[in-house]
Amino acid sequence: MEATSVYSWHPAMFFHQQEELKSWNVKVFTINPKLIRKFKEAYTDLDKTDGIDAWIIADRLRFGRLKVTAVMQEQFIALQRLTRMRYHLVHQLTREKQYFLQHLFYKCSSFTQEVDSSVFGHAILELLLESFSLDEISQADVQQLADFLRQKGRNRFADPECIAKSIQKAARSSYRLSKCVEDSIDLLLGLSIQSIRSLQAQIKELDKAITRHLEGIPNTLQTIPGIGPVYAAGILAEIGQIDRFDNQAALAKYAGLTWSKHQSGRFQAEETSLIRSGNRYLRYYLVEAANSVQRHDASFRTYYRKKYEEVPKHQHKRALVLTARKLVRVIDALLRNGQIYTPRKGEDR
Repeated sequence: MEATSVYSWHPAMFFHQQEELKSWNVKVFTINPKLIRKFKEAYTDLDKTDGIDAWIIADRLRFGRLKVTAVMQEQFIALQRLTRMRYHLVHQLTREKQYFLQHLFYKCSSFTQEVDSSVFGHAILELLLESFSLDEISQADVQQLADFLRQKGRNRFADPECIAKSIQKAARSSYRLSKCVEDSIDLLLGLSIQSIRSLQAQIKELDKAITRHLEGIPNTLQTIPGIGPVYAAGILAEIGQIDRFDNQAALAKYAGLTWSKHQSGRFQAEETSLIRSGNRYLRYYLVEAANSVQRHDASFRTYYRKKYEEVPKHQHKRALVLTARKLVRVIDALLRNGQIYTPRKGEDR
């Protein structure tokens, strides 16, 4: 059947669980609508009707070469709901932080340049929630401001007086707003801070649920340095049963970590791009995991640095994606063989 987001999920599960169909060894596939649309273009004179669309899907099935079945085991489906929600919340949090920084620039245009501390730290956010004007901040007693930061920051600042002075410097060098505009910006900053904290709390709650659920799924992914329960769960939830894939190349293609080839005669393109398809959730967790692994494992760190230094531009992005591709091979071997990760000899774990 054609994939239609949540609408195709229940029918796919229904057909998969039917005992009558199991006796015929029926496999259930949900096919990407893009694949069906491109396949239909080979027929130049077909109308657009429900009957013809069903015939096109059936005709595509007759061609075969559909390697990945649609249905995973229920434990993976349950985990997938959690990890995809986390993906959604993380991206929502990123957008909210960007929106917050935009309004912070209205409030105090020099803040991010002058203050050497995280804007999203508890103490800084509490200061912004107080809705002080720039003149009030710049004229405040440095020691009182430092005490406020020390208290709200739970004594985590190494030098709160220095941070207080930098905040005052930023306040003095920033553009001033009219009272009407400043009141609106203060309100928006307060609402944005509430949204950020709410999203962070939701992500924390999801992480706990993901960790609990992962305990019921035997795996060895967490033996790779840098991969914790969240990244392991995100990867496992999208892969499901590893035997759905013929080999590591098929898994990489499913994740969209495959490069298109451009060759004609003796010409072979040196620069190629990633394919514009694949599972974006799996790709996200693989790339994030690769970034963590290259910081904790010597062999991955060496590989990352090598790829980083090969080109003059887009160094980090290119090296990270290539490192994720290398990680796919390791993950495939661990899941397929049920073995733990062993660093190469002579390299620190």
